[in-house]
Amino acid sequence: MTDDTARRIEQLRQQIRYHDRKYYVEAQPEITDREYDRLFDELRRLEAAHPHLTTPDSPTQRIGDAPIPALVSVPHRVPMLSIDNTYSLDDLRQYGQRVRKALPDEPVEWVVELKVDGVAVSLVYERGLLVRGVTRGNGQVGDDITHNVRTMADVPLRLVGDELPAVLEVRGEVYMTNSDLVALNQRQQALGESLFANTRNVTAGSIRMLDPRVCAARRLRLFCHGIGYCEGLQARQHMEFLEALRRYGLPTTPLVTCCPDFAAAMAHCEQLAERLHELDFEVDGLVLKVNRFDQRQRLGATSKCPRWVIAYKFEKYEAVTRLTHIAVQVGKTGTVTPVAELEPVELAGTTVSRASLHNAEEIARKDVRVGDMVVVEKAGKIIPHIVRVEKHRRQGELPPFEFPTACPQCAATLVKDAGGVYIRCPNLQCPAQLKERLRYFASRDAMDIEGLGEKLVEQLVAQGLVSGYGDLYRLQAEELTALERMGQKSADNLLQAIEASKQRGLARLLTGLAIRHVGARAAAILATHFRTISTLQQATVEELSAIREIGPAIAASVHQWLHSEAGRAAVRELREAGVLLETTDAVDHSAPQPLAGQTLVVTGTLAHFSREEIESLIQRLGGRAAASVSAKTNYVVAGEKAGSKLAKARQLGIPVLTEAEFRKLIEHPVQHGRSA
Repeated sequence: MTDDTARRIEQLRQQIRYHDRKYYVEAQPEITDREYDRLFDELRRLEAAHPHLTTPDSPTQRIGDAPIPALVSVPHRVPMLSIDNTYSLDDLRQYGQRVRKALPDEPVEWVVELKVDGVAVSLVYERGLLVRGVTRGNGQVGDDITHNVRTMADVPLRLVGDELPAVLEVRGEVYMTNSDLVALNQRQQALGESLFANTRNVTAGSIRMLDPRVCAARRLRLFCHGIGYCEGLQARQHMEFLEALRRYGLPTTPLVTCCPDFAAAMAHCEQLAERLHELDFEVDGLVLKVNRFDQRQRLGATSKCPRWVIAYKFEKYEAVTRLTHIAVQVGKTGTVTPVAELEPVELAGTTVSRASLHNAEEIARKDVRVGDMVVVEKAGKIIPHIVRVEKHRRQGELPPFEFPTACPQCAATLVKDAGGVYIRCPNLQCPAQLKERLRYFASRDAMDIEGLGEKLVEQLVAQGLVSGYGDLYRLQAEELTALERMGQKSADNLLQAIEASKQRGLARLLTGLAIRHVGARAAAILATHFRTISTLQQATVEELSAIREIGPAIAASVHQWLHSEAGRAAVRELREAGVLLETTDAVDHSAPQPLAGQTLVVTGTLAHFSREEIESLIQRLGGRAAASVSAKTNYVVAGEKAGSKLAKARQLGIPVLTEAEFRKLIEHPVQHGRSA
């Protein structure tokens, strides 16, 4: 009987560890919470009946029996140094340049990670068993918090696998989710106890508690991201190390990406910042670190910070205010976006009265309801978003928000993207979509129709004068002068701007058509490749996908739009209106070609050209306008607020031109560019 019981206990432990890993590490649970609880309860009953079979690494041994008398100081075998940080993109670029100079003629891969706003800890495993958890302390000595670390559900007490390092020290961040803070404050209020202002304060206070039962009740969690003292670890670079940790059953920081160079890492930082609203935990920056361990060793460290890592931080501002309404907006491609309307509140020096809720799933996940007090956050240049609901301040039973099933503008049944989170209005004749498309069509980077602003577009659609792009070119002066605040001179100016837009060319037309996934860059590539819209219409999805920088998603979207009833009708009407449906940037080889054979990249904001105008000019003068900087780039033209492309150009030693220098070059070409 004892042998059978022992086998069943070990079987249950292995099953629970497996499901812990699927839940906490892989985020792919295979069983329900109730099924998991049944396994856990059975193990607990068997161990209670047979205490001699209970082991320290059993999943049941997560809550200590009694408080410890005091925290003990423990020295770190490898110091836990601070990370140098900056709030400036210019400083970040300079840091990348310093590393490039320190490692000349070497390719350097950079890993970009989230900087989780929590408490730094070190975990030590010996032969796969957790033996110690220590705070960072002063970097040389920290406090032993093993009793609290053992209560954290996503910290394995025993690592998974047979070939484990003899000693494995991992560094990570203990944190609390916003959802768990909401629940904790609700419990605190029910008990008449003080509330917690933010997740970091709770984490910092809880992890050093003497009573592990208090820490266990607060549901702290862990993300691993760094390496300490190890014996027998085979990894030679950071990405390999993270993969090994996941194999062992340790949770690692999500959304980690390895970039081929520092310029790409900086560009990825901008993309990653746009996704922070998706997270249920606080992030106060992004971390960029050298991937290869041998390069890290050569870069070394100062007395305080390693030279191979830097944190790009952004200032965060929070405020609490009441959500008064949830509105939904319909965009130019039909995306229905919920927007929180707020009681105005001061945030980062501006008055905030609206915040994006992004999509229906975010509303449900955060349980946002009209009338709630909410925490609004603005970090850096990121638009304000709602972090969490202060549920303990919810008054009465507020009804959950019901996302509309029909378009608020045209009543069409809304549809959800297959495999996605966005909900769309499928009706291309929807007035809201039409107004947004017309505004975009008239924008500077598209057809550049001066005078066709938001108010006028609303009138044209409301009066039934415009129901598609072609209608713009059929407008008459008497129709326009009958509109509110539209005199004869304004009408004449608008008609002249509309007439001039007929000659913008295929690239800007494709931009203005608001085809999903097609921005100015993709439009320019398609226009250059196919030259006419008729040729583009004849292309297959496979042919479109084969074009550099286009890819399957853009190809499918372009093909579907061009072959849809609405797309064919739009093209036909534009052709009948006399709109130019071919490229205007064909190279005239009889004219001077000052940029012949040269590859140029444009970055930043220019004073005298839009991005499309200067790239078109480059092509007319015999050059190639590329999207990214490489060793084959001859020049980079940099305007104000130039980004990662400028940094990469400097790293590669590529000549950088101001706008004035570019104009001088095309007027008086000289052979001083980098040869291809």
